[in-house]
Amino acid sequence: MSDEGRARPALDEAARRKVLGLVGLGARGRLVVIGTEQVRIAAQKGKLEMALVAQDVSRHSLEKVVPVLRARHVEMVEWPSAAELGGAVGRETTAAIGIVDQALARGIRGAVAGAAPAGDATRVSR
Repeated sequence: MSDEGRARPALDEAARRKVLGLVGLGARGRLVVIGTEQVRIAAQKGKLEMALVAQDVSRHSLEKVVPVLRARHVEMVEWPSAAELGGAVGRETTAAIGIVDQALARGIRGAVAGAAPAGDATRVSR
């Protein structure tokens, strides 16, 4: 992603587990959309509060979703691993997860904002 977004501290292990736990609860409660196509569609419809985007997926996958998220000013949390994101929602991997619930997004923002610096590439951008 570009430098135009604001980088926040990388997530420590406890914060990462908390975010993944919240995302898993959101998936069970149907408060998230999973996959680049579903995230892109939800963003175009103005239904997303925020999105988690894996950075280890193909450039093609990122190009399908990131420009739409930026154009719609959807907050993005860059996540280092598609396998980790997928595991949180019961899949092997996923490139993107969109949060459609305000309260869930607020909880994730809180976990990200309270993160202590760690040597990880995870960051938030708009």
